[in-house]
Amino acid sequence: MINRTLQGQIENKFLKNKAIIVIGARQTGKTTLIKSMLDSRKEKTLFFNGDEADTNDIFDGPTIAKLKGIIRDFQNVFFDEAQKIHNIGTVMKLIVDNFKDVQVIASGSSSFELMNNLNEPLTGRKYEFHLYPLSYSELADNFGIVEEKRNLENRLIFGSYPDIVSSAEDAEEHLKLLAGSYLYKDLLMLEQIKKPVLLEKILKALALQIGSEVSYSELGTIVESDKKTVEKYIDLLEKTYIIFRLPALNKNVRNEIKKGKKIYFYDNGIRNAVISDYRPLAKRTDQGALWENYLISERLKFLSISSSGRESFFWRTTQQQEVDYIETQYGKYYAYEFKWNPLKKASLSKTFASGYPDHEFLTVTPDSYREFLSKDDP
Repeated sequence: MINRTLQGQIENKFLKNKAIIVIGARQTGKTTLIKSMLDSRKEKTLFFNGDEADTNDIFDGPTIAKLKGIIRDFQNVFFDEAQKIHNIGTVMKLIVDNFKDVQVIASGSSSFELMNNLNEPLTGRKYEFHLYPLSYSELADNFGIVEEKRNLENRLIFGSYPDIVSSAEDAEEHLKLLAGSYLYKDLLMLEQIKKPVLLEKILKALALQIGSEVSYSELGTIVESDKKTVEKYIDLLEKTYIIFRLPALNKNVRNEIKKGKKIYFYDNGIRNAVISDYRPLAKRTDQGALWENYLISERLKFLSISSSGRESFFWRTTQQQEVDYIETQYGKYYAYEFKWNPLKKASLSKTFASGYPDHEFLTVTPDSYREFLSKDDP
């Protein structure tokens, strides 16, 4: 098992009289991580799985007296697939408020269901953690910096889901299974998703537009749907941790784009599986898009784990001047250009430099990406 950075952060929150919530996409290792932590504590743990038919019956009409009979002398209560358990927020609130020596933990793969059920009942009563596919730092710590550098092309093509990393020889087969209906299982169960074929079309269109500004109207034309439906599907895909939006920076320059957005995949392997393209880099024309998606998604993981507080954007003007990626913190701007070819030079837009004088600029290539993915201020 590859050590997860979140483990120490989560363990530090045990027995603080709050619930611990771990959310993220399917197959990122949430259950494995939580069970590993609980096993190491050598305490009695009560385990419930939301996929099991009788779990909802057990917690139907929860009361303190009923929960006492269920919990008895257990020190930990773990709800897996918690989003499928009715009244889960109320159940966890009652445990937190009335069982001070019991640690309640929940994992879920669907934020729009899980967090809607939890936010109101557990206001001020929970610590929330987001578990992503394996990060660069976690992989480098496990395999070593040199070996992880050798694996870079593999990461760009097959991504970093735990099963993919641990079974590299079967990566393509595992990705096909993961990127099939299993990954979208939560979405396909929703009444809002009435057209799974449309969902697939939108994902393919987004996969082919990595690095480009996304227009819902243009996407609607491509997939033969209306703008509102496209926007709704994209919102749901983001809430199930398949894609994420990167907004445009707009503060100082008169002609900069105000409401632009780019959309990236949390994992390169899922992106490539959506378009069924597992060819090696030498045979592809999208190396730049793969490199950009990898760096931005990996940087997002790092910033989330480190809790740095930096905000992330891209920048572009109506005259098509652009910067691939920007972070801001305390009024300072950190601008980055991504180049797959280390010999290809990059320069910062003069318009950006004059509009945001308090800035730093860095080009990220395969020769320098380690610092970008492992330091607050690379």
